[in-house]
Amino acid sequence: MMIAIPLDETKKNVCVSFGRAPYYLFHNTETNTSDIIENPAARAAGGAGIQAAQFVADHSADTVITVRCGQNASDVLLASGIAVYQSAQTSAADNLKLLAEGKLEKLSHFHPGFHGKA
Repeated sequence: MMIAIPLDETKKNVCVSFGRAPYYLFHNTETNTSDIIENPAARAAGGAGIQAAQFVADHSADTVITVRCGQNASDVLLASGIAVYQSAQTSAADNLKLLAEGKLEKLSHFHPGFHGKA
């Protein structure tokens, strides 16, 4: 399983913004290895959520853990067969542990987005 988590500037904590997160953690559960990659959509003029979702899909993620997610980004994720889980802790490592223990809930509410807002 490849898990993607949007990270804040600390590169350790889950970012509250899915599309504009500065980094993404990609964790491979089969090899127990992780990579942190800069999010190319973070500074997009528009459509950051869609671009970030495509970035996640392009990196073969099949699971996302996030605080929240916009509708357009979720459409891309779900169409790509990517499961979306609600983050329950600040730390990305803690969320990975909770997911492995089956203690994270699937994200069921997707907001309309922050189009034109910071």
